Amino acid sequence: MGVSAALWILKGVSALAVLAICGLLARVAAVRGVRPSTAVAFVGLNPLVLVHVVGGAHNDALMSLAVVAGISAALAGREALSGATLVTAAAVKVTGAVSIPFALLGSPGRSRLLAGGVAAGVVIGIATLVAFGPEAAEALGLAGGNQAKTSYWSVPSTVSRLTGIGVDPVRFAFLAGFAALVVWLMVWTARGGDWVRAAGWAVFGLLVATAWLVPWYVIWVLPLAAVARDPWLAGGALALSAFQLPNGVPG
Repeated sequence: MGVSAALWILKGVSALAVLAICGLLARVAAVRGVRPSTAVAFVGLNPLVLVHVVGGAHNDALMSLAVVAGISAALAGREALSGATLVTAAAVKVTGAVSIPFALLGSPGRSRLLAGGVAAGVVIGIATLVAFGPEAAEALGLAGGNQAKTSYWSVPSTVSRLTGIGVDPVRFAFLAGFAALVVWLMVWTARGGDWVRAAGWAVFGLLVATAWLVPWYVIWVLPLAAVARDPWLAGGALALSAFQLPNGVPG
């Protein structure tokens, strides 16, 4: 098929993925005591989601869908399926892996979740090697290469411009803060904290710390913030969306 047809198919896939996220979020929200309509609107009506995730045909929607599916499965007591879908999320985009350690720490069926994740990883690994061969490893290099770059509207880049400090020291300071946040959240989760809430804060911390931030990345945190039962996390996700609006939505 031509490029135009392929692009519109991918736009359609992204739109369907966002609709599926909203459908699953309604169920997750009901289980977690959050108003379903609020959770759905929080994600589905975000202008960056509509303009960039759907309009830009990015695979972030598929990754986020798998994360939400993993949360839904865990809440339903289907830990093996939860582990499999969370690993699938990471296979679509490595950011999906951020939620995995929190799910393991917070799940009562930890061994089943781990077994499901390992099984999915083996299947995905074999399929990837069959389809792409050893060149599949280049995807990891691409992810690492992006983190060596800076985007104008990332938080570290903005702090660097405002303070006059070089971007590299600012970036490393933010990454150190992110690492400390993740360690604290893992300890908190292991002591009985809400793993969905912890995963949401970890993803939010990643978005704040990364020097390479583009508008469609906000969908990483929006579904988690929508059902985290944490007004500070929800407010942070909205603030980050507002921060990206000048970069992401045409005037």
